[in-house]
Amino acid sequence: MLSTEDVRQLVAKAIADAEVTVTDLTGTSDHFGIRVVSASFEGKSLIERHKLVHAALGQHLTREIHAIDLKTLTPAQAG
Repeated sequence: MLSTEDVRQLVAKAIADAEVTVTDLTGTSDHFGIRVVSASFEGKSLIERHKLVHAALGQHLTREIHAIDLKTLTPAQAG
């Protein structure tokens, strides 16, 4: 079982400049809301951004994590 901090650390480690906020959407530690703000998203499509976060979560995304509500923004978009 992953905590919100575990999920935050996985993403932050993979996307070095990321500001990551994670919430447990159901209280069961398997459905998370993840907001990632990163300058590295500049020029990338939504799919490319999501792939970066999915890669960061790796095997956890198919095991402990059953669902994510993902928001990926550049600093300008986060405004």
